[in-house]
Amino acid sequence: VQLQASGGGLVQAGGSLRLSCVASGFTFGSYTLGWFRQAPGKEREFVAGVSRSGGRTYYVDSVKGRFTVSRDNAKNTAYLQMVSLKPEDTALYYCAADWEPSMTATPSSRRIAYEYWGQGTQVTVSS
Repeated sequence: VQLQASGGGLVQAGGSLRLSCVASGFTFGSYTLGWFRQAPGKEREFVAGVSRSGGRTYYVDSVKGRFTVSRDNAKNTAYLQMVSLKPEDTALYYCAADWEPSMTATPSSRRIAYEYWGQGTQVTVSS
């Protein structure tokens, strides 16, 4: 089982990045996908999630209107499009997978719900 996150980097405030998460070793379409982030000295927090079908998404308030989560089940890949980035978005971003029997269930924001985790990709936003 593997979740490979990529696409992080250094960007100026107001800039954009697109993170990708490629899954292998499990039935991607049977899992909701979540994005989490962890800044130095802080706990890992939920950022966004997408249902198995891709039709239902859920965001933490601080990123609503700026981040868009999506998935392509044919490619076993999830995405996190980030625009209008702020210095407070600086963190290590992780993707995670949560087995879910419902195609349209709202993604969980609880870390404990997610069975599989990627290694993280660093996002740094300079002011």
